[in-house]
Amino acid sequence: MQQQYSAESIQILEGLEAVRKRPAMYIGDVGEKGLHHLVWEVVDNSIDEALAGFCSEIHITIHKNNAITVEDNGRGIPTDLHPKEKRSALEVVMTVLHAGGKFDKDTYKVSGGLHGVGVSCVNALSKQMTATVHRNGFVYEQTYTKGVPCDSVKKIGKSKKTGTIIHFLPDDSIFSTHVYTYTILSKRLQDLAYLNAGLRLTLKDLRTDDDTPPEIFYSQEGLPAFVKHLDRKKIALIPKPIDIDHPQHSTPVQVAIHYNTGYAENIVSYVNNIHTVEGGTHVAGFRRAITRTLKSYAEKQGFLDKSKVDINGDDFREGLTAVIAVKVAEPQFEGQTKTKLGNSDVLGAVDYCVKSTLQDYLEENPKEAKQIIAKVLLAAQARMAARKAREMVQRKNVLSSSALPGKLADCSEKNPALCELFLVEGDSAGGTAKQGRNRKYQAILPLKGKILNVEKTQEYKIYENEEIKNMITALGISFGTTTDSKVMNLEKLRYHKIVIMTDADVDGSHIRTLMLTFFYRYAKALIEKGYLYIALPPLYLLKQGKKEKYCWNENEREMLLSQWSISTDKNNIHLQRYKGLGEMNADQLWSTTMNPDVRNLKQVSIASAIEADQLFSILMGEEVAPRKKFIEKNASYARLDI
Repeated sequence: MQQQYSAESIQILEGLEAVRKRPAMYIGDVGEKGLHHLVWEVVDNSIDEALAGFCSEIHITIHKNNAITVEDNGRGIPTDLHPKEKRSALEVVMTVLHAGGKFDKDTYKVSGGLHGVGVSCVNALSKQMTATVHRNGFVYEQTYTKGVPCDSVKKIGKSKKTGTIIHFLPDDSIFSTHVYTYTILSKRLQDLAYLNAGLRLTLKDLRTDDDTPPEIFYSQEGLPAFVKHLDRKKIALIPKPIDIDHPQHSTPVQVAIHYNTGYAENIVSYVNNIHTVEGGTHVAGFRRAITRTLKSYAEKQGFLDKSKVDINGDDFREGLTAVIAVKVAEPQFEGQTKTKLGNSDVLGAVDYCVKSTLQDYLEENPKEAKQIIAKVLLAAQARMAARKAREMVQRKNVLSSSALPGKLADCSEKNPALCELFLVEGDSAGGTAKQGRNRKYQAILPLKGKILNVEKTQEYKIYENEEIKNMITALGISFGTTTDSKVMNLEKLRYHKIVIMTDADVDGSHIRTLMLTFFYRYAKALIEKGYLYIALPPLYLLKQGKKEKYCWNENEREMLLSQWSISTDKNNIHLQRYKGLGEMNADQLWSTTMNPDVRNLKQVSIASAIEADQLFSILMGEEVAPRKKFIEKNASYARLDI
C-alpha cells in the first residue's frame, strides 16, 4: 500500500538563522568541496525518492553561469498547507532547517539526507533559487533570494507528470570558488548509478560551445558492475564478482566481492547512498564474515593442514576489492559529515548476509575457492616475511650506535610539530639543500636514484630497499600491531611536515610519483593527518640588468617576458630554466623553495580514495594497456620540455 505523502509528513525541528553566518558548519567548507556539496544535497533528495520507489530519472544541468538545475520524476514536494506553519509545505521545506519528510518513518523508510538540512541550506547559500513542482495535475513554483521567498507559492499551470525541479545559483559572496568541475560531478553520479540499479541519471554541461549530448549514467547490474569497474585496471583472480544481495533482510544488505592478483585491499562502503569514508559497523561486519567464512572453509577442506604460518584477517583481504551498500532506517553517523556508521545491529546483519551467501559460493565454486585460499596462504607467508624484514630494520636501529641514516642532516629542534623533513633527489641537490636550510627546524634526507615501485612488489621486499629503509628510519615510524600488521605507529614520528622536493623534469616527476605511491600504500596515515607536502621550486629565473624575477609556471614566464619586452629591449632579457635543484645555489633554493615566508608547498590530500586507488593502479601497476590508454587520453595536457 502506497504511503500518503502530504503536508502533514513535513516535520519542523528548528529555523534557518545560522546557515549564512557559518556555512562551513553545514556543508564542510566554502571552497570547491562545499560548492559541489550543494549539488549532492539536492540530488540526495531525488535519490531518496528513488529509494522509496517513486523516482526513475534524475537530470542535472550545469548552466553557463555555473547555476545548477536538478530535475526528477518523483512525487514532487508537497505544496498543500502545512498544518502547524499555516503556509505551503514547499516553502517550509525550502526555508526551514531540519524540515522534511526524512524524520517521518512512514514517508521515507531509508534516507541519505538524514539531518534534513539539505535543500534549505542550498537555498540559504544561493544568490537565487527557484523550486518548481509538478504534482496533483498542476505546476507550482516559488522563487527565493538568499533563502528568503520572493513571493508565495503559486500555481502556474497544469501538468500530466510529477516531479521536482530545483534551480539554484550559488552565492559568490560566500564561496571562494564559483566554477563547477565536470569530472567531480560525473564521478559521483557514476557511483550513484551503480548503487541504484535501474536509476537513470544524466549530466549536461551547457558551458561547452558544442552540442555534446548529456552523459548518461545507468547500471542494470548494480554493485557487481561497480566492483568490476573498480578492478578494471587489475588482473582478475576469479572470473566474476561474488554477488551478495539480501533486500528482504531487516537491514537490506548488498555486497559485491572481487579478488585480483594485487596486494592492496580496497573496500568501498555506503549507507543509504552516503559514502562512509571511514567505514563503520557495516565494514566491521563484512571483515568478520570474510575472515571466519574463508578460514572455516579452508580448515574444512584441509588447505591449512600443511601451512606453517598462522593466518589472520589481513591475509584474507589481500587483493580483495569490495563494495558494501546497506539500507538503514535510522543510521547513526559520526557528525553531519556522515563518514562512519555507528549502528551496532548492522554489524551482525552484514556478517550474517555475507556469511550465508559466501558459504554457498565456496561450495558451488571449488576452483575459485581454491584460488582464493591459495592467495590467502601466499599473503600469510609474505606477511611473515614482511614482519621479519620490519623487525630487522627496527632492531638495526635500536642496536646501531647511530640509529638515524648517515646521509640525514637532522635539525636541532626536538618538537615534531615544528620540524620539517625534506626528501631530496640526489646528493647534489641534497648538498645545496643542506647549505640553504634553516638548521634549527629543517632536516634534509638525500635519496639516491629511484626508490622501489611498491605497487608491483610484495610488502616484505620494500624493507630491503635501502632508500625506503632510510625514509622509515628518519621519520621514526614503525609498522604492525598485535591485531593488524599494516597499521602504522606514529608515536615516534619525528617530523610533522614531510616535503618531497624533486627536480622539475621527467625523472623528478617519476621519483615523486614513486614516493607518493609508497606513502599512499604503506603510510597513508601521514597523508590523512596532513603531514605530506610537495615542494614547488620555480621553473625559470628571468634577469634584466639588476632586475631578477622567478617564475613558477609557463604563464608567469610568458606574462613577464611580455611586460619586460614592452618596457625595455627584449634582447637584454636573460632566461634560465631550472631543470634540477642542484642548478640553484643555496641562497636561491632557500629564498624560493624552502623559506616558509615565501615558498609554495602543495599539501597532499585524498579527495577520493576510489580515484586514488585506480590512479596508482594505472600509473604504477603491472598492466600496460590501461597505462597506455591513460597516456593517450591525457597527452594533450603534456608539455614537451627540450
